[in-house]
Amino acid sequence: MTYLVFLLFLQSISVGRGTRKKDEDSGTDVGETTDEWSQSKATVRPPDQLELTDAELKEEFTRILTANNPHAPQNIVRYSFKEGTYKAIGFVNQLAVHFSQVGNLIPKDSDEGRRQHYRDELAAGSQESAKVVYSDLELLEEEEESKEAEAEAEAGNQTDVPAAEVPEKVAEEELVAPMQPKEQKLTNQFNFCERASQTFNNPLRDRECQMEPPPRTNFSATANQWEIYDAYVEELEKQEKTKEKEKTKTPVSKKMGKIAMRKLTSMESQSDEITKVAQAAKIVERMVNQNTYDDVAQDFKYYEDAADEYRDQEGTLLPLWKFQNDKAKRLAVTALCWNPKYKDLFAVGHGSYDFMKQSRGMLLLYSLKNPSFPEYIFSSESGIMCLDMHVDHPYLVVVGHYDGNVAIYNLKKPHSQPSFRSSAKSGKHTDPVWQPREEGWGGITDSDLWMEKCISNLRFGSNILGARESGKVKVKWQKDDMDHNLNFFSVSSDGRIVSWTLVKSELVHTDVIKLKVEGSSTDGLDWLELHTVGCGTAFDFHKEIDYLFLVGTEEGKIYKCSKAYSSQFLDTYDAHNMAVDAVSWNPYHTKVFMSCSSDWTVKIWDHTIKTPMFIYDLNSAVGDVAWAPYSSTVFAAVTTDGKAHVFDLAINKYEAICSQPVVAKKKNKITHVQFNPVHPIIIVGDDRGHITCLKLSPNLRKMPKEKKGQEVQKGPAVEIAKLDKLLNLVREVKTKT
Repeated sequence: MTYLVFLLFLQSISVGRGTRKKDEDSGTDVGETTDEWSQSKATVRPPDQLELTDAELKEEFTRILTANNPHAPQNIVRYSFKEGTYKAIGFVNQLAVHFSQVGNLIPKDSDEGRRQHYRDELAAGSQESAKVVYSDLELLEEEEESKEAEAEAEAGNQTDVPAAEVPEKVAEEELVAPMQPKEQKLTNQFNFCERASQTFNNPLRDRECQMEPPPRTNFSATANQWEIYDAYVEELEKQEKTKEKEKTKTPVSKKMGKIAMRKLTSMESQSDEITKVAQAAKIVERMVNQNTYDDVAQDFKYYEDAADEYRDQEGTLLPLWKFQNDKAKRLAVTALCWNPKYKDLFAVGHGSYDFMKQSRGMLLLYSLKNPSFPEYIFSSESGIMCLDMHVDHPYLVVVGHYDGNVAIYNLKKPHSQPSFRSSAKSGKHTDPVWQPREEGWGGITDSDLWMEKCISNLRFGSNILGARESGKVKVKWQKDDMDHNLNFFSVSSDGRIVSWTLVKSELVHTDVIKLKVEGSSTDGLDWLELHTVGCGTAFDFHKEIDYLFLVGTEEGKIYKCSKAYSSQFLDTYDAHNMAVDAVSWNPYHTKVFMSCSSDWTVKIWDHTIKTPMFIYDLNSAVGDVAWAPYSSTVFAAVTTDGKAHVFDLAINKYEAICSQPVVAKKKNKITHVQFNPVHPIIIVGDDRGHITCLKLSPNLRKMPKEKKGQEVQKGPAVEIAKLDKLLNLVREVKTKT
């Protein structure tokens, strides 16, 4: 054995030496071949390769890798409902997926991974327990077989062996099938709370609506014991009176009374139902009109003309709503008046200035909330020439008719007839209309009275052909009298200024003054003296001095009158060469008033001086003028050529800062203008029955600018000082000349 091991050892040594020699021989051969290959190798360059220096070869170029996807679009736009335009999206998804495969791997730390691990452990434990059970069963079977053999030998052939085998099989089955633990129920895999996804949320669309809060009033009262007692006593007295009246009635009258009461109750129930439907219909109508005229309402509330910054102190008028009614077609707008309480409500009087085309009249009340249809409609047999709304009772409207009557309408009562109306017995105006402008001299009689009238008019420069407002009545509400009765004044072309008082249910009149042309008296007979009556066309009461008022006449004169003097005037102004169309006191300055006439001029006066302070020629007959409620130096005038003129004396004393046509057709003549007391708008009416609402641009309602460290002074005192400064400059010029 040792000999064999020794032989194997020698053989391994010889084999190792042989292999080492072969390696050395082969190594020398490889070295020689490598030297030859390196000597014969030469670098081959392509012809277009650049020849770079060592510095250029050593220069490093840095490349920045970014996570942006070069193929991602950069010009995606989406529609913005909020701004109403298409807008570019700033953030673009840069993720680029190169490979994706749905796998079945579950993280071990997740709930599902823990459940699977728990089930695997349970399965492994059950197998081990089954192996142990099987080994025990085999031992038991061997023992049982030995016992059975012994039992068979002892008992021999017994018939109850199958019965003994039944419980043994049951025991085997119980041992083979071990108890398995109950698995926990999995939670609902489709529960949305446990799953999340990112989606693009569509932008929300905002729709807003602004409205003014409804007016509120606080009412409080105390109810004492004696007040409650008095109320019960009054109720008992009323019941006793009704019982006495029923006793005095005959059976026939009682039956008639019951029938009348039934009719009244049925009519009242019907009227209540109609009023409920009418109120709902009015609300729906306003909602529809609000949607229809939404762009106009937005301009009225928010639009400001940005071009005013580049104009040289000039402004514009933006047309808003146009009010018209089919029933008032071909009736001129003869009067305009804003409601003193509800700033969006205004009254319009319709009639005719043409003496030969007199027909019916209408009183309409419009609201800015419903420009398509008037809120109230009243009709009259004679044309309405003027109107005024009560300050304390804004539902009362007094009007003056072309036939010389005055009437009071109550907006609370639904019927179209006036609540109170004058008559020939109650002292209505006689309304003499001598000659309208269009008809020349035809129709004048040969009586001495008419001749005296014509001669006096020619003598004093009156234009009897141009009495545009002949026969019209002017009315103005005044403060209540000592007995708290409603009171208003009226003036007509019959030369009478009348004070009307509403006593109970009657209009009681009192002649305050009669207008007479000074120096026009002529001696007819020895016992007769004729006076030419002044024809009143316009008047206005002082804002602070209650007894002082101005009256304009067809002769072109303006009279300063007092309620206390009925026989003479306080002062007379030779104002115009034709009929005075409007007279208006300044709302701030107590000494300044303004007048306009058909002689194309507008004049501003100081009532202590008989000559005008400012005169403006508008190249057309001036229909009406109005002061602005927000400034003492701003006023507006309208002319028969269809233009509206806005002046601001603080900016330009020589000409209007806005002259703009405001009617659709050149033939339409503008008759009246009024400023809104709160909003920066005006309304103008023409001779076709149309009323146009216009918004003033910022340059037409400039307010004093704020200075650093100083508060802007506002109020009546500032406005009075601003106008006084202008008047002093004019007075100095006049004294020098």
